[in-house]
Amino acid sequence: MGGWSRSYRGNAGAQTWRRMGTLGVAFFVVACATQDSESAPTEDLSSANRLFTVGYRDIADIYIQNVPSSDLAVAGLNRLSSIDPGVSVTRDGGWILLDIGGEKAASLSVPGGSDAEGWGKLTAAALDLSRRRSSELSTVKPERLYEVVFDGMLGELDKFSRYSGRDEARENRASRDGFGGIGVRIRLIDEGVMVLRVMDDSPAQRAGLLDKDVIVKIDGESAIGLSQREVVRRLRGPLRTEVKLDITRQTAPEALRLSVARAHIVPQTVRYARLGRVAHMTVSGFNQSTATSLRESIRRAHTDIGPDLAGYILDLRGNPGGLLDQSIAVSDIFVTGGRIVSTHGRHPDSHQFFDAEPDDLAASKPVVVLVNGNSASASEIVAAALQDAGRAVVVGSSSFGKGTVQTVLRLPNEGELILTWARFHAPSGYALNGRGVMPDICTTALEAGANGTAEMILDQVRQGQFPLSQSLVHRELALEDESAIEAFRATCPPSREDAGLELEVALRLIEDPELFRQAIRAAEPATTQALAEPQAPKAQVQ
Repeated sequence: MGGWSRSYRGNAGAQTWRRMGTLGVAFFVVACATQDSESAPTEDLSSANRLFTVGYRDIADIYIQNVPSSDLAVAGLNRLSSIDPGVSVTRDGGWILLDIGGEKAASLSVPGGSDAEGWGKLTAAALDLSRRRSSELSTVKPERLYEVVFDGMLGELDKFSRYSGRDEARENRASRDGFGGIGVRIRLIDEGVMVLRVMDDSPAQRAGLLDKDVIVKIDGESAIGLSQREVVRRLRGPLRTEVKLDITRQTAPEALRLSVARAHIVPQTVRYARLGRVAHMTVSGFNQSTATSLRESIRRAHTDIGPDLAGYILDLRGNPGGLLDQSIAVSDIFVTGGRIVSTHGRHPDSHQFFDAEPDDLAASKPVVVLVNGNSASASEIVAAALQDAGRAVVVGSSSFGKGTVQTVLRLPNEGELILTWARFHAPSGYALNGRGVMPDICTTALEAGANGTAEMILDQVRQGQFPLSQSLVHRELALEDESAIEAFRATCPPSREDAGLELEVALRLIEDPELFRQAIRAAEPATTQALAEPQAPKAQVQ
């Protein structure tokens, strides 16, 4: 499940980048006399030293719990056995023992517990020795070995902390921040590359490309048989450069040639549809343009529907999350005051509080938020904020329960460490991790049955069975009490599908003002507001 994260570039972040510039230390051999006399490529070894030193330091500084570097090193190096089963690494007192093919390859002296540079050198040395002693490892590119070792290291952390190599990290940054491209969604087919959707106001749209066009050539070379990665590589490029596309179109007798000038593209995450007097806003993720796109969609709905606009459906079903600042900005579109979310972790800078501004772009119109079991992280922040503020009725099932913040840290090899940095808390104080958001109106409750109808659920609203009690919705649960969390979530079992039932219930609520008033709740005081005064983020949050 995807999530949301903040990129850590405050004071400690600046120290991270400064220290990276001073890591060109001399490599010294710490292996025993059994090591191979052949010397390793200096560039690879030096790069590995820098890379792992920064990695150990980032984990020690940022991760939400304190994990011994020795545990990380042993777990990381042992993951090399996924390539060569003969590689084994153990700790024996003050030594890390490296065995390859059943024979002792090296004994490496254990650094001090918090000596990131020492652990970086040890890991690089062990990796270098393993490459030279193992025929399987010797043919593997360094970047792949870095990925394997980091995967082993981060396996000692929580399931949301991970490593992205150079290529994957580049794609991650493109998704978050945008890229030079033409603005299309594509799918590979036998005839070439099918254009699934052309983004509004994109270079592709301005050049005349249409949905369902088939790209058969890119810059004069056939697109048939190319991989998805290769197609993406050819369509993307520097801003203001041109790519020539030969396309076939069902309504055109012959292939067409279009010239498209690349521009900065940020993937669209907001889709607006008019449903009578109701504006249906589907938010699929949270990237740097989400809040802006949602504001534009709300203005469009005001123009489109006019004074008859009855309200909004904010559809977060299946939304895996994204950037923290965007979840706050989206919440602030609807909430006119009070706490939106707070974050708390081990690092002093992780204790942050975010409050709403008094403006109300949605003009106090009724709002229904839709969630399901795949609504996670940033989408859970929005649902909880609007629910606790009494600003929206939340309809659906228990959400995913990813209540942690991940920090994105760029590494010397242009890869990224994504480390869990803090947990977030709803305005009323409860931690969402594990438990998720409990909706006001549950569409998977036993009372409605597996084949429940919208009318059955709305009857329960009229009878006072919904909204669910505030004591349930705001219940604080111990993070380690898995049985209590499981029982809590079973009250409204998470659904993984976007059923039409939720949308129908939402429409009926907004179209019936009295029923909506019965379903909305008044927010309890946000207990987290007493913890500290709000503070602005010390760095860009993602």
